[in-house]
Amino acid sequence: MSTNLTPAQLRDAIASGEHKGNTSGYCPGFVQCNVVILPKAYADDFLKFCQLNPKPCPVVAMSGNPGDTGIPEIAPDFDIRRHVPEYRVWKNGELVDEVNDISEIWRDDLVTFLLGCSFSFEEALLADGLEVRNISEGKNVPMYDTNIACRPAGVFHGNTVVSMRPFKPADAIRMIQICSRFPAVHGAPIHFGDPEAIGISDINKTNYGDAVTINEGEVPVFTACGVTPQAAIMAAKPDFCITHSPGCMVVTDIPNSKMAVL
Repeated sequence: MSTNLTPAQLRDAIASGEHKGNTSGYCPGFVQCNVVILPKAYADDFLKFCQLNPKPCPVVAMSGNPGDTGIPEIAPDFDIRRHVPEYRVWKNGELVDEVNDISEIWRDDLVTFLLGCSFSFEEALLADGLEVRNISEGKNVPMYDTNIACRPAGVFHGNTVVSMRPFKPADAIRMIQICSRFPAVHGAPIHFGDPEAIGISDINKTNYGDAVTINEGEVPVFTACGVTPQAAIMAAKPDFCITHSPGCMVVTDIPNSKMAVL
């Protein structure tokens, strides 16, 4: 399938089952979002967790009322039950299922949070002539658990998850400058260089996503990642929760340019 679809075309392909994979590189120019869906009883704590940890958990949009399946400000046709390529279903902090449609398990007390995703700044990196290795190799971005603690809020706590992209040192500096313009989609990296300094013992073994090639002379650059809420959910153990599978995002109608701070 062509990556140069409109967001509406990709959402249609997802809803029909034609597209089930990750969304990195698709719909250039438009914001992609991580997904967390929780019962109303947990929503206030989770919103506070996001507010206290804006780097890994930047809120782009949320549903207006419990049970709402649409969020008009991100797309008029959006349906959270059908427009994510793959969902993860959690019960008491344990992953119990991965599905392509959540219509049959939808509940009237569920609140949807859409969080900024680093896929949005990948376009700016490519436009500046930088190679984004996960895109050039056709892989899901590599993601890792770290020892960097998040600030807790209510029942939610845990450590930051990061995504990684390798660059030569001069390009890493340019990448940091570019990403600093996108605070709503994780912003500047939080670490580069020695992975062990942030608790990653083997850079070739990812916790989520796929390993990519790191060439001689390149350094790994680590950005806060929207999979962080999944780690917090595993720690908090809510009785029910739905998230996206890593790399399988909501693609919105919001231009990436609206996320940039000039």
